[in-house]
Amino acid sequence: MTEPRTAPPMATRTALVVDDHPITHLGCGRLLADLGYGRVVKAMSGAEALAVLEAETPAVVVLDIALPDTPGLSLIAPIRDRAPEAAILVFSMNDQPGFAAKALAEGAQGFLSKNAAPDEFSAAIRALEAGEFYLSPGHALALAVRQVGAAGDATALTTREEQVLSLIGQGRTLQEIADEIGVSYKTVANTSSTLKRKLGVTGMTGLIRQAMDRDV
Repeated sequence: MTEPRTAPPMATRTALVVDDHPITHLGCGRLLADLGYGRVVKAMSGAEALAVLEAETPAVVVLDIALPDTPGLSLIAPIRDRAPEAAILVFSMNDQPGFAAKALAEGAQGFLSKNAAPDEFSAAIRALEAGEFYLSPGHALALAVRQVGAAGDATALTTREEQVLSLIGQGRTLQEIADEIGVSYKTVANTSSTLKRKLGVTGMTGLIRQAMDRDV
């Protein structure tokens, strides 16, 4: 059983909303304030979000991963690196089941469509506060069906692994990759080792060939 998160006093709790639409910030800010968050910080881009996390320790991050400077779901891992205690709710217009599955695989605790009602947003935040995962009933059912169909596929790559493989294929060194995607050298080295294991290759040349074959 997942242990509930120990929440700080309501007046001191901070939430971070990462989205490039001011109306989303307004709506989320009001809902989060109603839920007891005394401070709601906004970021309009991936780079701004990571800069905020140098000074802030949010209890929850509401994340739209369709940002102008950040590809897809690749911001989740850097947020996890900088704020390991924060619960991440992906809040997106893309409500495809496969997208929700990848968000959870990357380290998010919840996925919610922007078409959801305000009450469902509040329910999702409450679930994350309790240390639980949250998906809408429709997403949960679709994800369960998808997982049954994909059982045993140990070679599927996460978004982070695809990103690192693509940059290896472009001839970047591990340190250059770490600098570009904003993580430590050790994180990239570990990802490289995982890629070699999953793809059945033994060296960087093998990874470069795989990147070319997969056209990532």
